[in-house]
Amino acid sequence: MLQISNLNVYYGESHILRNVDLSVPKGQMVCLIGRNGVGKTTLLKTIMGLLKPRIGEIIYEGHSLTGISTDKRARMGIGYVPQGREIIPRLTVKENLLLGVEARSNGRKGNERIPEEIFQLFPVLKTMLSRMGGDLSGGQQQQLSIARALMGEPQLLLLDEPTEGIQPSIILEIEAAVRRIIEATGISVLLVEQHLHFVRQADKYYAMQKGGIVASGSTDELSQDVIQQFLAV
Repeated sequence: MLQISNLNVYYGESHILRNVDLSVPKGQMVCLIGRNGVGKTTLLKTIMGLLKPRIGEIIYEGHSLTGISTDKRARMGIGYVPQGREIIPRLTVKENLLLGVEARSNGRKGNERIPEEIFQLFPVLKTMLSRMGGDLSGGQQQQLSIARALMGEPQLLLLDEPTEGIQPSIILEIEAAVRRIIEATGISVLLVEQHLHFVRQADKYYAMQKGGIVASGSTDELSQDVIQQFLAV
């Protein structure tokens, strides 16, 4: 599904990502862990085309993403839920959801409906369709942000710390929804996360330090040493 090889990214002359190799198999969730500032968000932005690598290659579904714009990557089936959610506060929940249709490969077709599957994943949104996005709680906004990405019918979903600043009960709902999405649709997920319970829902983890991948493996084998080194505050 996604194969990253020898990826190097700079901000000006600051070397942020260093020789990153990472893969996300089809139908699996891969979690990227590490302390703040090690390059996790930079990696997701680079996959999405918001940043350009100086060296290295990103292969998605057998195709190189070099030179492909962010909007075309979205239409190729890459969905992105950024850190901070970035829903549009002055649009209603329904309007925010319908914006996600723009990312579909066949474009928008006019009178779009919101699939019932969205409300099965996030029931609270069905009761709030006419409410302004800015009036939702943080947890509700996060659910809206994920649902909006799903409206684009992605094959690969990039999630940047979806549980940040959210109450524990909503975290569990989001975890369960992401697992159901994978099981029901077969899409792949690359998750940046610090919440240990959510990390363990993934099939595989990669740990980052100083812009490079320094450990990886099955989350079933995630040791206490790795947890202390890369997840402990």
